[in-house]
Amino acid sequence: MDKKIAIVTGASRGIGEEVSKQLSKSGIHIICASRKKEDSEKTVSYIQKEGGSAEAFALDVSDPDSIDMFLEEILSKYPKIDILVNNAGVYLDSGSIESTTLDMLQGTLDTNLIGPFLLSQKILRLMKKNGYGRIVNVSSGMGQLYDMSSGYSAYRISKTALNALTRILHSESSGKDIKTNSVCPGWVRTDMGGKAATRSVEHGAETIVWAAQLDKNGPSGIFLRDKKEIPW
Repeated sequence: MDKKIAIVTGASRGIGEEVSKQLSKSGIHIICASRKKEDSEKTVSYIQKEGGSAEAFALDVSDPDSIDMFLEEILSKYPKIDILVNNAGVYLDSGSIESTTLDMLQGTLDTNLIGPFLLSQKILRLMKKNGYGRIVNVSSGMGQLYDMSSGYSAYRISKTALNALTRILHSESSGKDIKTNSVCPGWVRTDMGGKAATRSVEHGAETIVWAAQLDKNGPSGIFLRDKKEIPW
């Protein structure tokens, strides 16, 4: 297959679904991954009806065994992965740090940090071998140390840590045509963001899609919102 191959996690709804649809319009083959394969199949069906190319896979990014099975299946089929969009995420806590339980913290880190870490760890190795790659970590302004505030501590910590992963991946692929960036999509009208959010899903996906297709002169190792660098 001569097409670029992109893995998008959390591809069954919201930003992940929209990113999958938009990337497919560029002729990229999309591996749509979500906890239930049948949920990903809805995204795949839409892409195929629009003339694009996609496949559905089950992947629970909070489960290392699920990640291992997913990667074994994918990497046995494709000799290269060009794009990895670590989009799947959870938002489990809402009150003060005193009300955040260990289960909330661990569950948030499992999905928002450890899953992307394990996926990127394996995919980066393949990207280095092939001399090309684009990794996009879907983060949040709530993870900015620059403007850190109170509340939502598990979510904030997970996104700050995800930003650290972005910097590490960038540093460890220096000299290769591999670009890793964090993207804040803004407050988006999704199941997570709620109906009161100020941005459409299309707007939220725009910079993620752009970062996934950067040319060799594009930025790497930075935090982006609306295609512009923002402070960590």
